[in-house]
Amino acid sequence: MFTGISLSKILRPFKCFSPKNVMLFLAILGPGIITANVDNDAGGITTYSLAAANYGYAILWLMIPTTIALVVIQEMCARMGAVTGKGLSDLIRESFGVKVTFYVMIALLLTNMGNSISEFAGIAASLEIFGISKYISVPICAILVWLLIVKGSYKVVEKVFLVACLVYIAYPIAAFMAGPDWNVVIKATVTPTFKSDSAYLMTLIGIVGTTIAPWMQFYQQAAVVEKGITADQYNFSRIDVIFGCIMAIVVAFFMMVACASTIHIHGLKIETAADAALALKPLVGQYASTLFAFGLFNASLFGACILPLSTAYYICEGMGWESGVNKDFEQAPQFFWLFTIIIFVSAGLILIPNAPLMTIMFISQVVNGAVLPFVLIFMLKLINDKNLMGSYTNGPYFNIIACLTVVIMIALTAVMTIDMAFPGLVKRLLTF
Repeated sequence: MFTGISLSKILRPFKCFSPKNVMLFLAILGPGIITANVDNDAGGITTYSLAAANYGYAILWLMIPTTIALVVIQEMCARMGAVTGKGLSDLIRESFGVKVTFYVMIALLLTNMGNSISEFAGIAASLEIFGISKYISVPICAILVWLLIVKGSYKVVEKVFLVACLVYIAYPIAAFMAGPDWNVVIKATVTPTFKSDSAYLMTLIGIVGTTIAPWMQFYQQAAVVEKGITADQYNFSRIDVIFGCIMAIVVAFFMMVACASTIHIHGLKIETAADAALALKPLVGQYASTLFAFGLFNASLFGACILPLSTAYYICEGMGWESGVNKDFEQAPQFFWLFTIIIFVSAGLILIPNAPLMTIMFISQVVNGAVLPFVLIFMLKLINDKNLMGSYTNGPYFNIIACLTVVIMIALTAVMTIDMAFPGLVKRLLTF
């Protein structure tokens, strides 16, 4: 009897603890944790830091519903990869045609190019705190990233990425060093707070947009496929997805706590994540500041690997070209050339004096928010296709959460677009 995926099936692996199951989980571990955590990149850290610096603990409540939405969406696309053995771009092309796929790929390419630029901007800003010029740091890091992906195998690349995930412990440590009032933090986390100003609304959009980004769905599904995870093994892969999403949100939560309990309380103004690292130094000491800056460097370098890689994955899938880290230039030329071009264009733009980096980053975020609802609609149609997914389609709860996420993101994107086209209109409507 067809029942679809339910919460009981999601939790089933947790009920079957044994040494054999632990070994199976460790073998499958990777795609979920890596995809979720790399979203705490330079753009993400900047968004979380600015949100907490401007609104303090009042913004923390958003992390709970965002966690639920993130888990559901990432679980859906990883499940599609395990069941079909195909990437999301592949499925979109096969189900909706080449023309639709082409326009989606163009929008995602523009978005990820801007995101990739922001990663190298994060590398430059974080290492300048330690006295290293961007004209040294950016070229060296670009070459290291290129060598890792082009010369490494999938197993080597995945191990490097998993180690990078561990470095995010810097943010919880920085948060505890800031000495927040944890009773106030907990209360703010479970108490929704709304403000009738457009800036606060834009902050909510930014947090959701940076936490659930379109590229994540494409990369996660491609990684599941390349690792060879099948439907039979997916009970354990779900744990990887759930754990990765929760870990990513916890790290983001502590970033916000660190900034809210120091920068916001002292009324300081910051514009970037690097500003946040520097602002922490006189407030809670050099060690916390150094940890925050080092975390920014790790996240930016991590993102500089994943963002171009995810772009190469989904464009090659969408166009029907060979792709995969385990291949080489001869076997998958389009894949590696795309990756190479994105890396060196992104790094090169950072080295141009007075380049409009903030404008590029802002436009990429706008496209990011505009594309996400459409990607989620494609995913919902695919995940509920019985011919494609068999008994692995969504259950009712997953569909409700996913549909709510789509509706909310479309509404938020519409409001953001209106506010951009008619500055001040949203604020006037909210205060009418």
